[in-house]
Amino acid sequence: MLETPRIVEADEQLTAVVSFRVPRTEIVEAMGAGRMELIEVLARQGIEPAGPWFSRHHRMDPEWFDFEVGLPVARPVAPEGRVTPSTLPAGRIALTVYHGDYEGLGTAWADFMLWLEENGHQPAEQLWEHYAASEDGTPATVLCRPVR
Repeated sequence: MLETPRIVEADEQLTAVVSFRVPRTEIVEAMGAGRMELIEVLARQGIEPAGPWFSRHHRMDPEWFDFEVGLPVARPVAPEGRVTPSTLPAGRIALTVYHGDYEGLGTAWADFMLWLEENGHQPAEQLWEHYAASEDGTPATVLCRPVR
């Protein structure tokens, strides 16, 4: 189920990230490894996550994903290994929440993009997803796309 999309004005959010450029077939393994590395580095540096983990895609094509796995933080992380400080940008963000298994994310994104087009919004190339859970424990993914 996809909630009704909306446009919000977002503040810049400090993040800690691990960046990747991987073939499409390797995204699951990269995300898992990146997430574990983030958790370990943040724990060593005494930094608590300030929200759910996310993946931010800078560029996607049929063969490769250029993306980062990250966690919001309240204070900057010191670079360590592949973990670096970053931010999610401030500005106008279109967002919606998809409730369901990850296998349905492709359809959810297609429906979200159709809504953007039908409502006259011009999306930026990048996008991100925050991963959480609904109150009943089912996966809930917040789909985010900056718009002009």
